[in-house]
Amino acid sequence: MFDINGGELLVIILVAILVVGPERMPEYAKNLREWVVRGRDYVNTNKDQLKSDVGVDVDWKQYDPRQYDPRRIVRDALAEPTATRPAPPAGATAAATPAAASDAASGVSVTATGIPYDADAT
Repeated sequence: MFDINGGELLVIILVAILVVGPERMPEYAKNLREWVVRGRDYVNTNKDQLKSDVGVDVDWKQYDPRQYDPRRIVRDALAEPTATRPAPPAGATAAATPAAASDAASGVSVTATGIPYDADAT
């Protein structure tokens, strides 16, 4: 949360014990406990109030900012299946024209508009 590792936390606790002293330590520990309990009660009360105001359970996942991570967006887009090309209309077959028939042997087909299309080149 504060980018403090275990060793740094231990040093902070030891310095706090030395500064506060053993005489006042129980009093400070009791105060810290009360603050934590009050904070937890405050959060639970507001959560319950929000549930009663909204009336339904809130879906917190829709408010998660991690869903807008560009790496995740690209990964999800790459994982989606590709859409297949729609079939050409019935009257637009490549073998219907004599030019298309001669080009079919070379792998080049002609679209309905007469434009050559090479499937291997795309």
